[in-house]
Amino acid sequence: MSIKLKQLAAHLGLSQTTVSRALNGYPEVNEETRQRVLEAVRETGYRPNKAAQRLATGRAGSIGLVMPVAAGIETDVHFSSFLSGLGEAAQRHDVHLVINPSSPEEEETTFRRLAASGNVDALFIAHVRREDPRIPMLRTLQIPYMVHGRAIGQGEDYPFLDIDNEGAFYDAARLLIDLGHRRIGLINGQEQLTFSIRRETGMKKALLEAGLPVEDLPIDYGFMTDEFGYRAATRFLEATVPPTAILCSSTVIALGAVRALNRAGLKIGEDVSLIAHDDVLPLLKPEHFSVPLTTTTSSLRAAGARVAERLIASREQPSDAPPEQELWRTELIRRESTGPAPRVPRSARI
Repeated sequence: MSIKLKQLAAHLGLSQTTVSRALNGYPEVNEETRQRVLEAVRETGYRPNKAAQRLATGRAGSIGLVMPVAAGIETDVHFSSFLSGLGEAAQRHDVHLVINPSSPEEEETTFRRLAASGNVDALFIAHVRREDPRIPMLRTLQIPYMVHGRAIGQGEDYPFLDIDNEGAFYDAARLLIDLGHRRIGLINGQEQLTFSIRRETGMKKALLEAGLPVEDLPIDYGFMTDEFGYRAATRFLEATVPPTAILCSSTVIALGAVRALNRAGLKIGEDVSLIAHDDVLPLLKPEHFSVPLTTTTSSLRAAGARVAERLIASREQPSDAPPEQELWRTELIRRESTGPAPRVPRSARI
């Protein structure tokens, strides 16, 4: 049988008001009391009445996102991993997630409707595009928000969390150049997404600094699936001058690229070097590839948890507080999939 607030308060020897304020994060409740209440909640299985909580605090107890859905739009394991981190943090704080599906052309309207509904306390956006119209739109809403990623070409005067995608692929390309590679391919995410743009920029920056050409590089863009990785890598290998190294925007893409290299009878790390970005997906460990994979690494799950923590905290911040911005560096982990460039290009051996 579920326990009620009155019973929980009696069990603790506290007033119902104190227990309610402890559960809702009011600063006047000291930390020792708050921890006593939380421990009792865990022991008794108490679940607050959301409707009553909303009346008492003026909060919905939810954070919201708009998920674009349409033919040709795929929800992949990367976003699922991000949502897992988001959900874990929300659960710790007893906050709900509200996911509102929308056609891509109706996204801004859906955000406005969700904000006006009063069903969420904060909003966030992901899959950021170059000049993303959703960001200036969110600024006009009377609700906390943040961005997972950064736009290009419209300033950065908004709260965000992003990884240093340009720096990650600069470092990866720099490693390959130091190993003697002069023609490097890139199998990237969708062309309009800013993480893809920045990763390509980072790779090209390293090539230009080394005095290497960036015209006519083998580059392909698409949904980050193993099938896309396989098709793109196959096209690269069939070129008149194939690359001696390939950068992949995810380990899922790399899975397909490995299949293409194996089918072509090429040795990874010897004939062709391979580096991927690792989002720390639970079922795809780079060290478990047939040839352990060199990676740039940053956890999407951790990013999701951090986004949730910040959105929940934003409910307490004054509306004129400066936007909090985080740019996470990635870690370059070298494994056996990268080695010196072959002395004789494969096209010259045929």
